Amino acid sequence: MLREVVSTEKAPKAIGPYEQAIKFNGLLFTSGQIALDPATGTLTEGDVSAQTRQVLENLKAVLEAGGSSLDHVIKATVYLTDLGNFAKMNEVYAEYLGGVKPARSTVGVATLPRGAIVEIDLVATTM
Repeated sequence: MLREVVSTEKAPKAIGPYEQAIKFNGLLFTSGQIALDPATGTLTEGDVSAQTRQVLENLKAVLEAGGSSLDHVIKATVYLTDLGNFAKMNEVYAEYLGGVKPARSTVGVATLPRGAIVEIDLVATTM
């Protein structure tokens, strides 16, 4: 059982001592993604809907680089700085993962890196 690092230029580079994802034993574990534009490294402007869309596009790119896809997600964790944004985040989330309906936790947090208002990490199968 080998631990394999997954990275792609189609998602933001890690902003700390971690990898974009790790593949292990048929599973792909993504690091949390915030709404950074992979081309510029800047935070996507806009409300939680715009940021959630960018986060999920980033995660989609990481999953694809690891030999998986949004269709293979089995667990999601969502972090919101304002739980009042839950409904808007959930609308965009459903566009990307509504057909798969992975297990999910949503956590209210005080702050996120770079002033982001949403962060999401995923676990997916690679089969």
